[in-house]
Amino acid sequence: MLHKKEDMENPFKVLVVDDENDILEFIQYNLKKEGYEVHLAHNGQEAIDIGKKIKPDLILLDVMMPVMDGIEACKIMKLDSHFDNTFVVFLTARAEEYSEIAGFNAGADDYIAKPIKPRVLISRISAILRRKNREVVEAKLTVGDLIIDRETFLVYRGEQKIQLARKEFELLFLLAGKPGKVFTREYILEKVWGDEVLVVDRTIDVHIRKLREKLGDAYIGTVKGVGYKFEI
Repeated sequence: MLHKKEDMENPFKVLVVDDENDILEFIQYNLKKEGYEVHLAHNGQEAIDIGKKIKPDLILLDVMMPVMDGIEACKIMKLDSHFDNTFVVFLTARAEEYSEIAGFNAGADDYIAKPIKPRVLISRISAILRRKNREVVEAKLTVGDLIIDRETFLVYRGEQKIQLARKEFELLFLLAGKPGKVFTREYILEKVWGDEVLVVDRTIDVHIRKLREKLGDAYIGTVKGVGYKFEI
C-alpha cells in the first residue's frame, strides 16, 4: 500500500534518526515496504540539517544519541519554521517514563516503545499522519460521537445539546482537533489563554474538571506530569 498525501502524487516523507545502523535499516525496510519515502540520520544535529532540506512529514527520533540527543533536537525543531508541518515521534526504551515525559515537554507528538514491532510501527505512523490531512481548521469537528460547533460554541451528542463556557469550548476544540495527541500544560495555556493575566496551571485543571462534568470522563485523558489529550 502506497501511503500518499491527500490529493498529491508524492508519498509521505519519514526521517528516521538513530545511532544504531541495524535499527535504521530495520525501520527503513518496513517503511519502504509500505510505500513511504524514507531518509536516515545518525544524530540530532544531522536530523536538523537533513530535515531543513527535505521538510519531512514525520520524524522518528531516538532519545539517546551522540553529538546531539533527541530531546535537544526536538526543542530546536519546534522553534524552527522548517518543521512547522512535521510530526515528531520519539523512539524510547520500554518503561523509560522519564524519556517519554521529557519528549512530550520538548514538543513531541507521540512515542513508540522499543523493541519495535513492525505492525505497531506502521499502525502508529499511519494514524499520526492521518491527522496531517485533517489539519485545516473547520467550523465543526466530528470526533467519535461528538459534534463540536465552533460557530455556536455548542457540543452535540446525538440529540443532546451541551452548552459550554467559551474557555471550556476552546480547550475542548484544541484537544479534539488532534485526537490522541498529548498537549502540554504550557502549550494549552498559550493557545487557550494567551497573554491573559492571572492565569495559572490550576486554571487548566478547573476547566478540565468542568468539561468532564458536562461530557463525562471518557473523552479527556490525563498524562501524568505532561498534560492532557482527547481520547480516541
